[in-house]
Amino acid sequence: MELQASPKPGPATEAAEVFFVLKGRWRFFWGRWGDAGEVLLEEGDIINIPTGIFRGFENIGIDYGMIMAVLGGDDAGGGVTWAPQVIEDAAKHGLILGDNGKLYDTKKGMQLPSGVGPMQVLSDAELHSMPEPLALDVIPRHVARYLDLMGLAGKSPAKVIGSDAILPDKPGFDIEFITRGSLEDVSISIGYSVVLMPMRGHWKLSWNGGAVTLNPGDTCLLPSGFTHNLQPSMAGEASLYRVMSNDDPAGPTWTGL
Repeated sequence: MELQASPKPGPATEAAEVFFVLKGRWRFFWGRWGDAGEVLLEEGDIINIPTGIFRGFENIGIDYGMIMAVLGGDDAGGGVTWAPQVIEDAAKHGLILGDNGKLYDTKKGMQLPSGVGPMQVLSDAELHSMPEPLALDVIPRHVARYLDLMGLAGKSPAKVIGSDAILPDKPGFDIEFITRGSLEDVSISIGYSVVLMPMRGHWKLSWNGGAVTLNPGDTCLLPSGFTHNLQPSMAGEASLYRVMSNDDPAGPTWTGL
């Protein structure tokens, strides 16, 4: 997902949103007005945004920026709550947000479909109940740094997101960080579907009857039980994030309780 975002808070979601920085320098912030807390992420850093908070992000680097996203659940648009000022700003530009979560551009002749009403603005009481955690509460449990992960994954994959991982959560998937030294040169199969997301270097994915080279910014879906071998294809720094489905239902951030 390539994004050039504006410095305004976006929606609060009920399912996981995980981002890692592929290129550039990014600022992530949260709260109704975007001032409850913030964190700056460099290339390779990863954040698991707590569910249920208004959040936003922007490329603060001087050049091209790109972030990669992993979303919990099959319906990435479901369970979204928008701040009132976002709905009001959209209306000024002829955009109507439907209560189905979709945006309609009246300047292009679009209208709300039958049975779909405009998204209702949150009441003051509802806004007051929205969490606005401090950076002190978010960063230690929801942010992991690339250079730390490079060290932790020197001999075996580092568990980044999962019930017993560096960032403890159960969002409906697990994420591991892999480096050149993490994997043995053998074929494996995993009992869940897998998505490979290279961060640095070039990776050779091979299987019986085929092979492909994966590069930074690529995504590759492997079906459950697919036998494969994964190794860096060139000398130099090599790293990737491996996302694995599991049996946990997608939903709000897990607190371990």
